[in-house]
Amino acid sequence: MKYRMLGRTGLYVSEICFGTMTFAGKGRFKNVGEVDQAGATALVKQALDAGVNFIDTADVYSEGESERYLGGALKTLGVTRSEVIIATKARGRTAPGPNAIGLTRGHIMDAVEASLKRLGTDHIDLYQIHGADLVTPLDETLAALDNLVTRGLVRYIGCSNLMAWQIAKALGVSAAHGWARFETVQAYYTIASRDLEREIVPLMAAEQLGLMVWSPLAGGLLSGKFKRDQAGPNSARRSSGFDFPPVDKNHLFDVVDAMRPIAERHDVSVARVALAWLLHRKSVMSVIVGAKTEEQLRDNLAAAELKLGDDELAALDKASALKPEYPAWMVEFQNRDRVPG
Repeated sequence: MKYRMLGRTGLYVSEICFGTMTFAGKGRFKNVGEVDQAGATALVKQALDAGVNFIDTADVYSEGESERYLGGALKTLGVTRSEVIIATKARGRTAPGPNAIGLTRGHIMDAVEASLKRLGTDHIDLYQIHGADLVTPLDETLAALDNLVTRGLVRYIGCSNLMAWQIAKALGVSAAHGWARFETVQAYYTIASRDLEREIVPLMAAEQLGLMVWSPLAGGLLSGKFKRDQAGPNSARRSSGFDFPPVDKNHLFDVVDAMRPIAERHDVSVARVALAWLLHRKSVMSVIVGAKTEEQLRDNLAAAELKLGDDELAALDKASALKPEYPAWMVEFQNRDRVPG
């Protein structure tokens, strides 16, 4: 396992982050996974034994039970708190009523206390906003997060599912007030869905933000178990009408077709190639992998050991390339004689 800096902080996290969305399977997350406490403990142990020191969860996963299961697993395993980096999130609905949702000062304060209790810890290493709140003023949200850092309840803050301009504005507001700033971005990014590269990846490079990738296998479609004209096996995205994240399936299967011979050459799964491609990207800090079984987690963890050749990476990059989009093509055209090749 290799370790990369959490943004510009100097804190090192494993390049594979263990995601806990499959824990408990309560409410709308039943379709994702129903791993019980014993199974969760076994998976956490397997990840830690493989060198993973970074674990991601959220207060909305299985109505808080994912955090509770994670806390229970770490306690059962006797894990020293300083040896694991815990990331969780707030924004989603946690109870009935108009104020149990969003990024208001009140909801953030309530949410962090509840997460700390469920996790059984006195601090959260990385506290992330789980998306945009278009109602609450941004400075209210950022001031509340800074307060959590000042109080020692949170070590670092990050964001997820924001647009580039929202991230840039947040960084500007934090800088103007001398507040703690976002150090990470958790975003959807796969070899078959590279939209992040248009605006957000360049922004992160300029601002030294760390990228955490969620759903790196496009909800299972990049596992290699699905084929263009076949329904494929049951999966979270196929059961009960759950089809998320949205994917251009024709493009995705073109990419899968390009990955299959590479997977066969290395005698590994297509999923492992998809994960390894992400781990070869300079912009990626950590790839979040979740699992229902130890076998599935074992295969995902092994992606850290798969080295792809330059020719293989070039072939995958070509098959998955983004279509030109304005103003990117104009910027490239105008700077063709300004930027060294």
